Amino acid sequence: MPLIPEEPQIHESAQGPRATPASGRTAPTPRPVPGPRPAAPPRPGRPGPSRPAPPVQRTSRDAAPAKPGPSGPAAPAAAAGTPQIQLIPASPEGALDAAEEAVDLLLDSGRAPGDVLVITTGDPHPWATHELSFGDAAYWAQHDAGDDVFYADAAVAERAASRSVVVVALNGGSEDAAVTALSLAHSRAGALLIVCGDPQRINSVLGAGV
Repeated sequence: MPLIPEEPQIHESAQGPRATPASGRTAPTPRPVPGPRPAAPPRPGRPGPSRPAPPVQRTSRDAAPAKPGPSGPAAPAAAAGTPQIQLIPASPEGALDAAEEAVDLLLDSGRAPGDVLVITTGDPHPWATHELSFGDAAYWAQHDAGDDVFYADAAVAERAASRSVVVVALNGGSEDAAVTALSLAHSRAGALLIVCGDPQRINSVLGAGV
């Protein structure tokens, strides 16, 4: 007579992953995390009646998906007005993609677009290049409106006002540009500063008194 294999026993104490936080538990502050998501709708540079559509912001990933969240010692807010710092390891070629991913997840977590400023140290973000083609005044008018994510090159970011979250993409540029961008971003970030780049380079600049 053939043997019938016994069915595995499932104990009631074994629990699978929870899909939602336990009742009564405060969900942790959302942090950018990697993972596939549906493409986010265009944010800045929405095409107007007389304006062509902006260039596609996404490019193929040049590096492994970044893991937002501190890779080194994060600096929690020590006093009012001091932002928390998160480091996202990324190569210069992948820093802009990592910054974009961080912005997407900040918006997905409930951040208002007008709360976010993105500063680049190398090539400008495609949105900034596109909007500047309509003139400097139109570009900064969108900044002053304060209702969308704003992208600025380190060379002009000094004109940008403070926002709750500042994201820095160390996507190239000189060491001076990196120091300037990080110092400026630290002074402009109200609650959170996210830096995408080489952790050693970031820590050396932050440790120099930024």
